[in-house]
Formats: sequence, C-alpha cells, structure tokens
Amino acid sequence: MKKIIVGLIFLIGLILTSLSVHVVHLDDSVEVLVKTKMTFTDTYVDARGAKKFELLTKPRLIEAGIQKVLDS
Repeated sequence: MKKIIVGLIFLIGLILTSLSVHVVHLDDSVEVLVKTKMTFTDTYVDARGAKKFELLTKPRLIEAGIQKVLDS
C-alpha cells in the first residue's frame, strides 16, 4: 500500500512539473523555462540546429523568455 501511495505522489509531481516548465534542448545545453500558463503545450522543445528560429513564432515560449536564452 505504501508503494502505491509513493508512486502516486511521484506521478502527481511529474504531471505538475510537466505543466509548469518548458525544457528546451539546444545544441550544447538544455534550458528550463517556467511556463506562464499551466498547459502541456511545448513541454519539451527540440531547438537544435536551424530549429531555433521556429521558437520565436511560439507565443508561449516568448512569454517564458526564450529570447533571453537564444541571445546568450
């Protein structure tokens, strides 16, 4: 019974984390941005190579501050 409760708490934590952050995979690093709204949209974003420019067309990522990440 304890394993089920611990498993449920872990699962709820994963769900809340995926609702709260954007994980952006860049060429040489991985950046984590806090979402402005709790959705599953763009939880993981692959931005390697020329895909970086597509990030500037996604309003949720712009609100989260992707411009600062790409400038640095």
